[in-house]
Amino acid sequence: MRSRRALAAGCVFALAAAACQRQPAPPPPPAQATAAAPAQSGRPVPPLIDDLEHRTFDYFWELTNPSNGLVPDRWPTPSPSSIAAVGFGLTAYGVGAERGWISRDQALDRTLATLRFFARAPQGPDEHGAAGYKGFYYHFLEMDSGLRSGNSELSTVDTTLLLGGVLFAQSYFDRDEPREAEVRRLAEKIYGRVQWDWAQPRPPLESMGWRPEEGQLNNDWQGYNEAILVYILALGSPTHPLDKAAYDAWTSTYDRTWGTYYGQEQLSFRRCSATSIPRSGSTSAVSGTTTCAAAVSTTSRTAGARRCRSRRTRKTTRAAGRATAPTCGA
Repeated sequence: MRSRRALAAGCVFALAAAACQRQPAPPPPPAQATAAAPAQSGRPVPPLIDDLEHRTFDYFWELTNPSNGLVPDRWPTPSPSSIAAVGFGLTAYGVGAERGWISRDQALDRTLATLRFFARAPQGPDEHGAAGYKGFYYHFLEMDSGLRSGNSELSTVDTTLLLGGVLFAQSYFDRDEPREAEVRRLAEKIYGRVQWDWAQPRPPLESMGWRPEEGQLNNDWQGYNEAILVYILALGSPTHPLDKAAYDAWTSTYDRTWGTYYGQEQLSFRRCSATSIPRSGSTSAVSGTTTCAAAVSTTSRTAGARRCRSRRTRKTTRAAGRATAPTCGA
């Protein structure tokens, strides 16, 4: 059990460290006011990238509801929270502390608020009054109550993206101190209660989700896509692990998209989310999306990532002003 947990946490830490209808409560004071000394890096960050990273961080820091850690799916239009965005936010807080944009204590406060909410949020099979079921969470939650928004689905992949941030926090806050120990306990509880084997109506594949009104969705995760994260965490679960047959079934269609593109042999997938979220070395997650620049700048980019273009924009905030960043929708 310990080895499974260590494997999953290690995979998620590596992936995270590589990077990213109501308004939330008023934002806390600007992060720069109480920032710690910036961590020193062996390689200088180009000013453009540094500015983009800082503005991306500020999206999460300024727009998140500090009482429950829920991050809006988009801004400035009214929006529920996306649990995937919450996962990105949890990684952003550690990055912000390391970069000196906030203190470690500030990052810890926000992380604890988030994990306490998800550990205590009601779960159940009813259409209303719950944030999740069987350890999974609904894709969209109301920013204030944290309950299911509209007819949102119980999402296996978005729960996984949330868990990526949860397990990052578990690894990052490693000090022998009561509050950091609480982070590790809560993370273990949230990860451990996800019933991955329940979401296999057509085993050995994992379903894309569930709704109380209709049951399991008709589609499963199969073939090269962002579900690599789903299967890594499900295989490594300390409580409800999937069998190796699940991963074998997921990869069984690889031959359909394996080929040589621009002189490189690789798998291809049309959506940026399959490459830039799990693997990009410079993920910049804003509103649950990633910048096209991150997708096309990776060394082993796929043909799908190459076709990524700026199809829409998301505004990010910063204490000193505002910027518009090109994004590629999943």
